[in-house]
Amino acid sequence: MARPPSPPPPGRPRHLRAGDLRALAQLATQATLGVIGITEGVHQAVRHRVGLPAGAAEGRTGGLTGRVYGAVRGVAHGLGSGIDGALRALLPLLDRPAEADADSPAREAVLAALNGVLGDRLVALGNGLAQPMELREGGRVLPLRVDGPADPAALRLQRPTPHLLLMLHGLCMNDLQWRRGGHDHTEVLAQALQATPVHLRYNSGLPIAANGRALAERLERLLSVWPAALQGITLVGHSMGGLLARSAMHAGQRAGHRWPHRVRHLVFLGTPHHGAPLERAGHGADLLLASSPFSAPLARLGRLRSAGITDLRHGQVRAADEAAPEAPLPLPEGVVCLAVAACLASRRDLLADRLVGDGLVPLRSALGEHDDPARRLAFARGNQRVVYRTGHLDLLSSPAVADQLRRWLAPPDASAG
Repeated sequence: MARPPSPPPPGRPRHLRAGDLRALAQLATQATLGVIGITEGVHQAVRHRVGLPAGAAEGRTGGLTGRVYGAVRGVAHGLGSGIDGALRALLPLLDRPAEADADSPAREAVLAALNGVLGDRLVALGNGLAQPMELREGGRVLPLRVDGPADPAALRLQRPTPHLLLMLHGLCMNDLQWRRGGHDHTEVLAQALQATPVHLRYNSGLPIAANGRALAERLERLLSVWPAALQGITLVGHSMGGLLARSAMHAGQRAGHRWPHRVRHLVFLGTPHHGAPLERAGHGADLLLASSPFSAPLARLGRLRSAGITDLRHGQVRAADEAAPEAPLPLPEGVVCLAVAACLASRRDLLADRLVGDGLVPLRSALGEHDDPARRLAFARGNQRVVYRTGHLDLLSSPAVADQLRRWLAPPDASAG
């Protein structure tokens, strides 16, 4: 019997885990079934035009053709199940977590992007590539249970202080990507606030409200095990992370949690409060494809966007089960809310405001401006900043942004010095 492959040499980060093979095989099977479904849908659209019978389900063919597609679908199912079973049996031999090194930044980045695009489907399939929500300090996952008795000793924070600084990344990103171009706003803000920095890592393909509810529960749990008396919380969100912060505040307030009362600052960096045009364009393409019976099956390709991406269409932060999920959500009262927007242009004009913005988010959306007064976000005077000749990701490394955040958040005596 052949010996199982040896683990990677010590000190070399892993680009691939053994368990990834099974997860990728599951995705390949689902992709194959999806292509079969699209092909059959187009075929049935043509058959319908010439009066041939349809199958039992919408988009399915009937007669001999339907049986052929059914057989192909069955072969794909069987092959996928066989590969999955074989890999499941081999995993204990291939994967040795105790001996393995840390994952490489490249793997972490690919996993974050995959979750942003397909994260809701990964969860629905029980796929091993689905990213769980984690609170991390210094690269270490905080052992925070959402049920059972609280254990403050298990938290083992490196620098416990009375102030929590929580950094929330954006769509298709992770906590490691706060560092860009050798700069990390986390370090600047932690020093300015004399706070304990903690990063959130989450599946950005899930609905924003679902992530908001999960984060609210974890923050309530974190409050109960924080080793020092937690007096203040600052939430900093880049892009989707800002929407997640607003959603978590809303969910925590609805649930009667204690932690929202300790939030001092909400900081938004390039957050699409009123949506992003790229998602709206994708939705428009879906409608155009669906308008023709021949192209309608291809609309499934457009709908591969995750729930998280879909929520960016209009900056959706409320849960679908609320009485009025589309109702405007104002900024929370008693919290200092700060917004930084980027603009690729050198000055504001109609094109920059409504379309160009930072390349992904229009200026008006990032600043909370809206034609409907009920949907405008009431930032206080002096609590908004536009940085020009700057792109969406450049917000993470801009010296001007770092300086503005420091001046906003540092105590008066510290900022003066």
